Amino acid sequence: MPIVHEMTEELFTFFDGFASWENSVIRASDLTVSEVHAIEVLGKYGQVNMKNLAAKLGVTTGTTTVTVDRLEKKEYAYRQPVKEDRRVYLITLTEKGQAAFTEHHQYHTDLTAQILSVLTSEESEQLLHILKKLNQEAF
Repeated sequence: MPIVHEMTEELFTFFDGFASWENSVIRASDLTVSEVHAIEVLGKYGQVNMKNLAAKLGVTTGTTTVTVDRLEKKEYAYRQPVKEDRRVYLITLTEKGQAAFTEHHQYHTDLTAQILSVLTSEESEQLLHILKKLNQEAF
């Protein structure tokens, strides 16, 4: 089997396992995958305007607006108008949103530790190097 086909199979298997794990974690809450991804961005970057939030999520501002509407309704985030330009809003996590970010981030840290537990330290360093290279050059 050519390496490209074998790599494709392994990537699909890994992605399916990761997606299944993430869905099971999210199902235990009142959030959707898109809402959790927005919370992750807000937790990592702090206050973000709608345009930048959409860009970091890789979706349209219209899609982001729907997600932020739901996060506001569930009291995970709120919009704040910018005084200099009232057309622009900054999105901020509430205390409840920050707690959800902390909890979900811990799940990711635990999963990473589980993945690293089956690798040697040299393999872990190689994987980190490869992931950084892919993230910089392929996406």
